[in-house]
Amino acid sequence: MNHVDKPIRIAQIMGKLWAGGVEMVVFNYYRAIDHRKIQFDFYYDADSTVEPPQDLIDMGARFYKIPPYQQLHIYLKTLEKYFKENNYTIVHSHINTLSVFPLYEAWKCSIPVRIAHNHSVPGGESLKRTALKYFLRIFARVFPTDYFACSEKAGIWLFGNKNFKNGNVNVIKNAVDFERFKVSDMFLEDMRNTLELKNKFVIGHVGRFTFAKNHKFIIELFKQISDLRDDAVLMLVGDGEMNGEIHNWVEEKKLDDKVIFVGQVENPQIYYQLSDVMIVPSIFEGLSLATIESQIAGVPVVVSDAIPEEAIISNGVKRLSLSDNNWVDEIIKMADEHVVLNEKSKEYNIDYASKRLECWYINKFYDSILHKNEGDIV
Repeated sequence: MNHVDKPIRIAQIMGKLWAGGVEMVVFNYYRAIDHRKIQFDFYYDADSTVEPPQDLIDMGARFYKIPPYQQLHIYLKTLEKYFKENNYTIVHSHINTLSVFPLYEAWKCSIPVRIAHNHSVPGGESLKRTALKYFLRIFARVFPTDYFACSEKAGIWLFGNKNFKNGNVNVIKNAVDFERFKVSDMFLEDMRNTLELKNKFVIGHVGRFTFAKNHKFIIELFKQISDLRDDAVLMLVGDGEMNGEIHNWVEEKKLDDKVIFVGQVENPQIYYQLSDVMIVPSIFEGLSLATIESQIAGVPVVVSDAIPEEAIISNGVKRLSLSDNNWVDEIIKMADEHVVLNEKSKEYNIDYASKRLECWYINKFYDSILHKNEGDIV
């Protein structure tokens, strides 16, 4: 293989695809990197609910559908087959504590660069799921050669405080394409008319319908705001396993005519900008892409203290404890805030962040080739 003429192919282990969260971050990076130098092969679970994005395939990405990790033996055998066929130098796993499985297989296949990337922290899940995460954490440092995390909190949780303080954990920002947030006023006006949002006080939330995102709290808050303001509307963007429960909570509060269920979309930036204020009262988060995107969209956001300080990149964020009694007042007050991004925000610009990751990949690739050649000479 001529390493100069061909792009470096990197295996990206994704788990389930659902058109949000971690996938969006990795897809953002792929769209921004130089495809003449780097290409991604995405490995995703066969029981995913969405199909791979066609635009990524058109750019040269390859997608491999594999059995879910619950079918562990066939999962590992399938990875072994593809790892050997594609002769990777780098495997980058995004499935948090579960990365132990694909990175074990990468180690078995003698792949020299094995990245464990943690995107979350545990909390509020079932006892069984939480216990599994803590058990797998014991092995988190066994098979990777490199540690990545979306935030300091996520890095310390999986890889340890000592590793983080010693600079052994590389924080990779949940970067965003700022250009996608430049939506024309005319288009937004048409959308407001379509969704009947003119002259409404719009509170928005973007997030998967899961326990961690705290939709019950959102609906209870909105009920209080609705009692104070007749023009209030709640717009929920997302989908997930708690869809039925969330609809039931809305019906119980008799808010059916004031809550808009948008569903899962590929263009959430539009819905941020249709909102007067966003809310992110998560019970736990690794970083919170929604908080970052709200600010980039120029929309103020009220968040829980589960959101790390790293996600605050403007003056437009109010951080509160979930036990604080001021949520309603702050949501109403923050809607008038003019959002100004600070210097730290450039780190979340995909143009900046992707170049940093691209250089890291290339340096690691050629370092591994150099070390292999040195070993061959000896």
